[in-house]
Amino acid sequence: MYEHRISHNEMIEEIKAKRELMINSAYSLGFTSEVTIKYSQELDELINEYQKVMEASSRPNDEIKFAFKQMIMILPKVLV
Repeated sequence: MYEHRISHNEMIEEIKAKRELMINSAYSLGFTSEVTIKYSQELDELINEYQKVMEASSRPNDEIKFAFKQMIMILPKVLV
């Protein structure tokens, strides 16, 4: 659904907008109306996609942290 050209902030704003649509629909049409359920499912998709993008962007940082920790553990042995 999303490509990386959409920023994280834009994704969050889209999630907020969809959430607002869902809430308004729930209050006006009912929590079990087809429209409310449709908005809820679309919101779920947006949130899942956001989480995937965030997870993918945090992986390199985790790998760097792990490599740094290993380097710190090995460095004292090399200096001795």
